[in-house]
Amino acid sequence: MTSSPAPPPVCSAAPAHRGPLRKLTARGRDETHRTVSSLELFFDVCFIVALAQAGAQLVHAMVEGILDYLMVFFAIWWAWMNFTWFASAYDNDDALYRIVTLIQMAGVLVLTAGVSQVFEERAYLVVILGYVIMRLAMTAQWLRVARSSQGPERTMALRYAIGLCQIGWLGLLALPEAGRPWVFLVMALLEMAVPLYAERAHPTPWHPRHIAERYRLLTLIVLGETIAAATVAVKSGIDEHEALGELLPIAAGGLLIIFAAWWVYFEVPVHAHLRSNRQSFLWGYGHYLIFVSGAAIGAGLEVAVEQAVGKAHLSALSASAAVTLPTALFLLTVWALHSRFHRAGTAQQSVLPATALLVVVCTFLGHWAVLAAGLVTALAVAAGVTLAARGASPERGTGEEGVAAPVM
Repeated sequence: MTSSPAPPPVCSAAPAHRGPLRKLTARGRDETHRTVSSLELFFDVCFIVALAQAGAQLVHAMVEGILDYLMVFFAIWWAWMNFTWFASAYDNDDALYRIVTLIQMAGVLVLTAGVSQVFEERAYLVVILGYVIMRLAMTAQWLRVARSSQGPERTMALRYAIGLCQIGWLGLLALPEAGRPWVFLVMALLEMAVPLYAERAHPTPWHPRHIAERYRLLTLIVLGETIAAATVAVKSGIDEHEALGELLPIAAGGLLIIFAAWWVYFEVPVHAHLRSNRQSFLWGYGHYLIFVSGAAIGAGLEVAVEQAVGKAHLSALSASAAVTLPTALFLLTVWALHSRFHRAGTAQQSVLPATALLVVVCTFLGHWAVLAAGLVTALAVAAGVTLAARGASPERGTGEEGVAAPVM
């Protein structure tokens, strides 16, 4: 893995005319006004459908389904990761690129159709089939890059194309159920090692601002889906059980948690931290925990609602943990990946870790756990704002490009 970004190509902007079929060549890392395309947003819509389906299944198999949830979520997340970083470097938006992306989207929908079978029957055939469709399309994109390039860049593209572990994933279908999680873990580690190996030959010219925006948008979509899932659960509880008194603390606490999650993630201008492959890949891989915990908060709120109205056969402690544990994981991961790089002093550095610990303690407050966790996260935001205001000075009162000093 290189420690510094590759020099930008001679051409620093995408061609003005995008014909029906062009060479798939690298875009410039120094492009100005690089934004997320409508095709990328359309692609994300398909993924959020898959994430919502995984979250819905987790609600109904909360304890036994956690491992299946993590495995399915990895398949969804890793396919999204590969498309996102590839598109940041090589999106030429010609007709063939769009068609291959459509095939990837079809693979997402196939995977989504098989999620319920994983939780109900431990049957992975449809999920793996959808995953393989997505990855074969990704292989075709890398082969286009190899055909359009030469030297180290061609070597890198071929390593990506050959390194995709399709045979291993198909082999999971022949294994007994007890051995699948361990083989899955090995396959996941091999998959994540492919970029580290491929880019030793030539780093891809991904765009820091574009990558940061892609991750921010998916985080926003995940948090939005969390709100939607919690809202549906609360509405169902009120309509079927008229349990407004039991559900109001959960609804209020859940809203505070999600709002605080949005606050702490989006306050930090992270693109300036993405200076090299070493930093950026660690940041990108770490987002698995952000996405999986953010989505799990919504599932946990649904579980808390069902437990409050007597639909879920879980203890209050288990239902509370379904919300507080993913919330604590979200806060700690956001702090570890980029918030800590924008802190000044021990007090500011301690806000998110201490908040995560207090949220876990809230687990033991029974039916008031979610509301208490929401109040703790809200107070953490207030504490961050206060500490940032006190620590601001004319010399360091603003961050890069005039951005106000982060408060969390």
